[in-house]
Amino acid sequence: MKLVEFDRLPPQAKQMLRTIAALQGQKLEPFEKFAKMIDSHWEEIAAYCLPENKIYLGFIEGLNNKIRLIQRRAYGLRDEEYLRLKILTCMLPEI
Repeated sequence: MKLVEFDRLPPQAKQMLRTIAALQGQKLEPFEKFAKMIDSHWEEIAAYCLPENKIYLGFIEGLNNKIRLIQRRAYGLRDEEYLRLKILTCMLPEI
């Protein structure tokens, strides 16, 4: 896991850090649990916020639609490995 410099974070991530710092001083158990959870996953959250790590939702939506279409066409087939292979091959470039 790479460490993310505070200077490179977008304003939303910086605000989240300030909010977590304020919640940790509240002495309320739910806030402290939330702050601890965010703190334990902070490296992943911060890395996701960086622009070079973004995955565009259009690609994900298209992939989900392809998977649903394959599942509809394969209705009644019981072999999960075949379904998995169909999903993987739909991503291959045309020959």
